[in-house]
Amino acid sequence: MPDKSKIVETDRSLYDFRYEENAKDYHREKSGITREIVENISKEKDDPEWMREFRLHCLEIYNRTDMPDWGPDTSGLDMNQIAAYVRHKAKMQSDWEDVPEEIKNTFERLGIPQAERLSLAGVGAQYDSELVYHNLRKEVAETGVVYTDLESAMKGEYEEMIKTHFMKLVPPTDHRYAALHGAVWSGGSFVYVPKGVKVDIPLQSYFRLNAAGAGQFEHTLIIVDEGADLHFIEGCSAPKYNVANLHAGCVELYVAKNAKLRYSTIENWSKNMYNLNTKRAIVEENGIMEWVSGSFGSHVSYLYPTTILHGANSKMEYTGITFSGAGQDLDTGAKVIHQAPNTTSVMASKSIAKDGGIGTFRSSVVINSKAVNSKASVSCDSLMLDSISRADTIPAMDIRTDKADVGHEARIGRISDEAVYYLMSRGIKEADARALIVSGFADSVSKELPLEYAVEMNNLIKLEMNGNM
Repeated sequence: MPDKSKIVETDRSLYDFRYEENAKDYHREKSGITREIVENISKEKDDPEWMREFRLHCLEIYNRTDMPDWGPDTSGLDMNQIAAYVRHKAKMQSDWEDVPEEIKNTFERLGIPQAERLSLAGVGAQYDSELVYHNLRKEVAETGVVYTDLESAMKGEYEEMIKTHFMKLVPPTDHRYAALHGAVWSGGSFVYVPKGVKVDIPLQSYFRLNAAGAGQFEHTLIIVDEGADLHFIEGCSAPKYNVANLHAGCVELYVAKNAKLRYSTIENWSKNMYNLNTKRAIVEENGIMEWVSGSFGSHVSYLYPTTILHGANSKMEYTGITFSGAGQDLDTGAKVIHQAPNTTSVMASKSIAKDGGIGTFRSSVVINSKAVNSKASVSCDSLMLDSISRADTIPAMDIRTDKADVGHEARIGRISDEAVYYLMSRGIKEADARALIVSGFADSVSKELPLEYAVEMNNLIKLEMNGNM
């Protein structure tokens, strides 16, 4: 089993070369968002004409859409200083040994491709704006499962399927950064699980934003067909710089009748990152959508996975944890829209704040008039590790039928001095005792992850507790 602690970078030293020193190996668009840059990206990608037109349409929407007037402060993010596209000139590989050495070294120190030996069904690795590696186990591919980079799939036999689904759940009119994403998106994965196929072991994508002053805009599109079952894991990291970086990816998930999808995320962004990611799922009759989310790092986060329960008896569960430290304002949560009878949603969130960090849990529950006999439960627990941090809960509920069962609860607490004293009396150092209590607080999330990723999350918590991130 690989040492998953390698995924956590205590010194952020992995960025050991400069783009200007290796200019011949890299293509980097100049900073800013202009028509010229969008067209250059489209040309670089060899987009079909419909995608080129879509990008330019998104750019028009971006230019006329205002910033949100609520949530964390994003004034430190200047898009004129962000490079929307940076890639190594090497092509994507299916054999790890063919990946360029400097990129391979970075991922190997993060635990990739060791992750393949965790019995994963497939692994994709993105470095800055491009996928550098993608591989799917032969026995999984033989069941008809498709797991490949979105750009290749878009130009092959799955073009019509992608054209039908791409940015339909998250339209560019949704918000300013959705429009930006549509204009400059690059990389990401496409997954299709055929009817009745149950993938017993997870697929994983790992995203690494390694360039200073850059943005990452990957797009993940997953379609789980009728009666199928999939667990997809997403990991993210970046080294720390003294300039802003931006992550504005997009995830669109389609869960068909009687299908099930679990989407797990461990985000370990650096604290100069603006994480403005958008994730959305639609679930048909008797389908199940499960979100498991761990958010660590980033200077500012806007992250609210949204589920549309479109079919009768469909279900959604969200389990998440956020750890905010000094200089961090993490605005996270979940949204659900009940559109059909007998639908069920459960949101359970944990947040931890220390050293003046701000953690906000924002939830939205909508139950429309047709969603009779639906149930929704929202709970948020916040743990304050000092007197200068802040935790807020902002629930929103829009209930359009009397025949619904809806509940919300929120609790804020501190580490008990008695519990710390008890553990110290058993020979445990004070810092370790506090970390142990926080890990126990996060147990409801970690137990939903595969063992290796639960270990990774606990390592992240320990590093946050010790102020090493």
